[in-house]
Amino acid sequence: MQEFDLFVIGAGSGGVRCARIAAQHGAKVGIAESRHWGGTCVNLGCVPKKLMVYAAEYGDMAADARAYGWEMQAGAHDWKKLIVAKDREIERLNHVYVSMLEKTGVSLFTGRAKFIDAHTVEIGPGPLDTDATPQRITAKNIVIATGSAPERLPIEGAELGIVSDDAFHLPERPKRICIVGSGYIGVEFAGIFAGLGSQVDLVYRQPLPLRGFDEELRMHLGNAFSDYGIRSHIATSPQRVRRRPDGALDVELNSGQTVETDCVFFATGRKPNIASLGLEAAGVRVEDGRIAVDRESATNIPGIYAIGDVTDRINLTPVAIAEGHMLAEKLFAKSEREWSFSTTPKAVFFSEPLATVGLTEEEARRKTSLIIYTAQFRPMRQTISGRSRKTFMKLIVDARTDIVLGVHMMGDAAAELMQGLAIAVTAKLSKQDFDRTIGIHPTTAEEFVTMRTPTRHVEKQN
Repeated sequence: MQEFDLFVIGAGSGGVRCARIAAQHGAKVGIAESRHWGGTCVNLGCVPKKLMVYAAEYGDMAADARAYGWEMQAGAHDWKKLIVAKDREIERLNHVYVSMLEKTGVSLFTGRAKFIDAHTVEIGPGPLDTDATPQRITAKNIVIATGSAPERLPIEGAELGIVSDDAFHLPERPKRICIVGSGYIGVEFAGIFAGLGSQVDLVYRQPLPLRGFDEELRMHLGNAFSDYGIRSHIATSPQRVRRRPDGALDVELNSGQTVETDCVFFATGRKPNIASLGLEAAGVRVEDGRIAVDRESATNIPGIYAIGDVTDRINLTPVAIAEGHMLAEKLFAKSEREWSFSTTPKAVFFSEPLATVGLTEEEARRKTSLIIYTAQFRPMRQTISGRSRKTFMKLIVDARTDIVLGVHMMGDAAAELMQGLAIAVTAKLSKQDFDRTIGIHPTTAEEFVTMRTPTRHVEKQN
């Protein structure tokens, strides 16, 4: 039985960062992964999805290029060629993650890990290696970083649909697809499939997409769906899915409408991936399906920690990485390093990306009175191409202190711009700081430093 100072269960972005940093500080570290080195983000999430977003953008680029004098036109998209190219890049990244761990001296175990007790873990056969001999290790510190898994709705015929994991390996692009859910995954894949030429029906329960984002930004997105040929079914839920005699699928909605489609995609949330960990053997407390942790990622059992999606706090890859880094330094470097989790920027990679940092208007008005600045305009690129799409930008300012509390945007390069603006919000810069900054002309970004006239004043909500 091998002994470790730290053992990490799950080799996603957060677990790998935690293991590497701990090993760099001299700890003896082991890590177990049952399926994909690099985790969901690298294999079934952020990275392959962003590659598919890029693919979806090129059709519009080819069409727009004609307005600028290029004699070209978009042909039919080759789905299989895209999937082969995507898989090749993911395989390369798998090797990069393994190499990074090996170079820092981390011991790698392939298989499913489960607790025997609070300091003992057994690594058994994984789904890709069913003949592996179980191994046991002991560790003073154990980190759970097994991420999350997509869920289907509990309705009749749900097994006929797919989830996000399946979307990256479809043998053919469906000509018609019905996506259920309007969070990150639903909105992004709606843009991907529409951009590649599929007819997309988007079904969601809320009156607006992207629950939890700024309401004005959500309205702008909802109004834009039709520009991309996406048919929205608002404030609606599927009741059942049925197979038609011709092989197509019928999605029966609670509105009485039926959507005929070739593929049903459930983008209806994810749940912490903890069912097979044997947490009860270690005594780790689970609340509402997630591992309960304190501010320092510690569970109720001394020496056992959890980071990333298993805690269901801020389920974003950079947050898991920061949590893993911070925990490793706390345990083995006695570091006081911290990240500003309250100003975590977010991006949704729709065909026109959305990005945000800080408070929404709805959150901010519960704290203080506000001055709201907004801009909506047709970007320069579209003036010649003839598209009617509008960029939307918003600043939320504390009326008492002049501090910028939130920034929201939908439009080209929104995510790239928001990374820099997140620094400003984290540093608590004022609207005056924005105003005295010279813009870069002509750019969309300069609008953030040239907004002078308030759109409205909002009183604190009592």
